[in-house]
Amino acid sequence: MAADASLLVEIPVGGNAQLHTASLTRQAETQSTAADAATRKAAEETARKKAAEQAAAKKAAAEQAAKEKAEREAAEKEREQQAREAAASRSAERTDVSTASAPVQASYTKAQIQAMAQEIVGAGQYQCFSNIVERESGWNHTATNPSSGAYGLVQSYPASKMASAGSDWRTNPATQIRWGLNYMNERYGSPCGAWEFWQANHWY
Repeated sequence: MAADASLLVEIPVGGNAQLHTASLTRQAETQSTAADAATRKAAEETARKKAAEQAAAKKAAAEQAAKEKAEREAAEKEREQQAREAAASRSAERTDVSTASAPVQASYTKAQIQAMAQEIVGAGQYQCFSNIVERESGWNHTATNPSSGAYGLVQSYPASKMASAGSDWRTNPATQIRWGLNYMNERYGSPCGAWEFWQANHWY
């Protein structure tokens, strides 16, 4: 009976040890699971922050690029405006040849017409203007293109557009020169701008 009593006592003790071990195992598993979850959460938070930082950096870069583009475009517009104003100023400063100082004649020599152009256009742009007129009309202020009807020193088309510079546009070289100069300034910025285009295209 003593041996049996000892056996009965040991069994519960052994059973409690197993239960204790199982409890510790479950606690360790629970802690491990919690640790894994915390690690995953931390990794997800880090990834989220990194993605947010990258998105913010991309947005800032895009905004900076847009700002720089706008600044470049504004600077280009300002340069173009300054160029137009400079061209207008040069045109205004040139001495105009009126019909009073250069009365209409029955005929003009090439040298006379060139002298008018030098005075109206100015030395800085005269050569470019001359290059175009030489090729368009050979300095003949009544030159007419039989195909298109273009007329005058600068071969205005239609010819009647030169009336904006004076009603004597058919017979007065000075009127044609003034109209041609204004056309080149407005369309190309200057006679030299028109001549540069003419060389590339053989028309202007």
